Amino acid sequence: MPSHPRPTVRRRRLGAELKRLREAAGVRMEEAAERIGGDKPKISRQENGRQGVSKLEIEALLALYGVDDERLRTALTTLAREGRRKGWWAQYNDILTAGFQERLSIESDAARIHTFQPLLVPGLLQTVDYATELIRSVNRDATEDEIQSYVEVRRNRQEILARSSPPQYVCLLDEAVLRREIAGPSVMAEQMEKLVEVNNPPRLTIQVVPFGQGWHAGLDGAFNIYSYPDPMDLDVVNLEYLDGALYLEEDAPVDQYRLAFEELRASALASRQSMQLIAEIAREFAKRT
Repeated sequence: MPSHPRPTVRRRRLGAELKRLREAAGVRMEEAAERIGGDKPKISRQENGRQGVSKLEIEALLALYGVDDERLRTALTTLAREGRRKGWWAQYNDILTAGFQERLSIESDAARIHTFQPLLVPGLLQTVDYATELIRSVNRDATEDEIQSYVEVRRNRQEILARSSPPQYVCLLDEAVLRREIAGPSVMAEQMEKLVEVNNPPRLTIQVVPFGQGWHAGLDGAFNIYSYPDPMDLDVVNLEYLDGALYLEEDAPVDQYRLAFEELRASALASRQSMQLIAEIAREFAKRT
């Protein structure tokens, strides 16, 4: 049985709109499938965003649904075309898993990213030396060229924060992230200095959950919440594991992680206090170089 990739943000948006239009018109999935020469599973995959929709299929379905709004027709056709567009990461197909490419797609389309990290500085905020050490540790059998390609991917990934309209990024770090020494004190001092440098609320906000907080809502592990500008789009929660990642899109679990993030943020130091702590730790590392 063929496998179908998880939907990109654009495909999810297109599929959700086609489903809404079909249901509003009172058309059964079997009727829609017959109109485009497919079957019910194909319509289901398209509406779930797991299969692309051609321009001809969109036109046939909209005619069946009685939709003659030219602007809507153009918007959906554009979504279909963009859903097939390859991201910058396609050039790294030889080293990136399909799962990580999916993560980059979800990340690149987000209007807001909320991150909690209890162990390491997130990839979007890592310095080159910090990233290189992590990548080398995880990919022990990789060649030096492959390691440099991974580092290049991470640097390209960080470009979303330099856009003219970047996503709003709120990053909560457990204090352990700041204390865990990666690649020596000089690398850590530079990494701490970068965190202070890029912090720029409300567009990019870094806050620290201090050791003194004791128990907190993030002790189960790291997570990311991605939100999108179109209210039709579902928020996505990303949980990472040693051998892959889990994506949550249902309302109940996403709401649970939103609540956890708000609880974590309430227990964190304010951004200014966080910067003072990070700067102090940077000086401690610098003294040891």
